[in-house]
Amino acid sequence: MNTEDKFIATLMDDVSEGQLELPTLPEVALKIRKLVDDPMVSADKIATLVGTDAALSARLLQVANSAFFKGLNSVDNVRTAVVRLGGVCVRNVVSSLVMQQLYQANQMGPIKKDLLNIWIHGARVAAISQVLAKRFTKLNADEAMLAGLIHNIGMLPILKRAVKSPEIIEDKVMLYRIIDKLHPEIGRLILEEWHFPAQLIQVAAEHEDLSRNPGPEADFTDVVMVANLHSYMGKANNKFSSVDWNEIPAFEKLGLTPEQSVNALAEAQADINQIQKIISGQ
Repeated sequence: MNTEDKFIATLMDDVSEGQLELPTLPEVALKIRKLVDDPMVSADKIATLVGTDAALSARLLQVANSAFFKGLNSVDNVRTAVVRLGGVCVRNVVSSLVMQQLYQANQMGPIKKDLLNIWIHGARVAAISQVLAKRFTKLNADEAMLAGLIHNIGMLPILKRAVKSPEIIEDKVMLYRIIDKLHPEIGRLILEEWHFPAQLIQVAAEHEDLSRNPGPEADFTDVVMVANLHSYMGKANNKFSSVDWNEIPAFEKLGLTPEQSVNALAEAQADINQIQKIISGQ
């Protein structure tokens, strides 16, 4: 068995035995997700919980005062920010901050650059997903943004495990070949562990199955799939460079030809850049 196959076999053995170290959501994030999903919970209760985390409070205020709310009065307290943003947006701001922190693993020197690149890519896909969902579907655009942000979450445990295998971490071609094979399944496990809704778990598990076509209506996986393809445009030797977009059902379900999607996203570039900045806390 060669090095690559041995690494994959060991990783999958850990998966099957429940031994793979998966990232965890902080307690405050779990509590906020539960509160937001309860229609009887007040903005005051959400704001009180958010206020226990300084970084989260600062991020909510930053988003509430961003360019998307220009023309409105400046927000200077968490409760007003919660009311302005709404429950779904608050939940997704929490998730984006948590995701950013997960990818800022400074102690992981050999994969620090890889983690940064994956985070930047995720933020880009999230921003494109938000725009696509808002303009071309009936799906919740904020939820589509979160779907884009978490689509590659399965890469994290693979990279962290690879740190323990110098022959893997030093061969980037082999490393990313392994990641391409395994990250959808690992992503599914993580989001199940986090108790995310089924449609977002599906995004992590199926976003690279380009022939996927379970029904006539566009879902979050279709949106993220198209956004992910667009995120690779212009990159030399990318893994989708030989793919014929005209054969991908997701475009038709969004009511777009590939050419129309390129034109639409070119027109929306300013919005995409602004959303990406908000996600990244800039």
